[in-house]
Amino acid sequence: MEIIIFIAVVVIFYMLNKDYNASDYQNIKINVKQELQGKLIDHEAGLLIAMMAKVAKADGHICQLEAELLSHTFTDISLVFTNNEEIREELKKIYSTQKESFDNTIDIANNYYKLTSSDYTKRLKVMEYLLNLAFIDGEFSQTEQMIIEDIANALKIKTNDLNSIINNFKQYYSQKQASTQMNLENAYKVLAVDSSISDGELKKVYRSLMKKYHPDIITGQGAEQSIIDEATTKLQEINEAYDIIKESRK
Repeated sequence: MEIIIFIAVVVIFYMLNKDYNASDYQNIKINVKQELQGKLIDHEAGLLIAMMAKVAKADGHICQLEAELLSHTFTDISLVFTNNEEIREELKKIYSTQKESFDNTIDIANNYYKLTSSDYTKRLKVMEYLLNLAFIDGEFSQTEQMIIEDIANALKIKTNDLNSIINNFKQYYSQKQASTQMNLENAYKVLAVDSSISDGELKKVYRSLMKKYHPDIITGQGAEQSIIDEATTKLQEINEAYDIIKESRK
């Protein structure tokens, strides 16, 4: 998942700069450090962060992965400016302010459209980024979908394009959930326990298996090297299985 976060940040930052030749100070420029003129909330960078704020808070909470993605985005966008540290703090303030209300969501998106009206590809990539933010906790709530649709309409995103992106995310996270469930089932099989086992009993089984397959103990019993190697592999499987089960119970 961390890899997905970094890819998402790189993609959106690339699209913010790709083939964009507008000289207007309100747009992010390519290959040059720019000085902010006017208010950051009127700038493409500030408007993007404002839209992110609306989506991130749509389900009422910010998960750790969302927080990490937001942090990376603040940093990457601020690096476009000469006074990047000040800009980063200002972007954080915009985010903090804009997440408090959905009332001006369409106005924010309309303003972003005005700055990017000639670049549909960029706006489409922005929608992908916002949807990544919405899906990153594994769920896509009705409120998130409503906010996404409001922004997409204001950005004049084609319905087929929006639905295609949403379906791609749904498919990805559905497959991921199925894979996680399969790994969890296998983890219980490795430890030879039922999923209803208590945390205390699970720990006892784990410790017992650790003693049974620990290479040092088996070596002390005079076992052959092939048996020691098998025990080492088994011990790795036990540790991985135990970690998966513990993580699923947090």
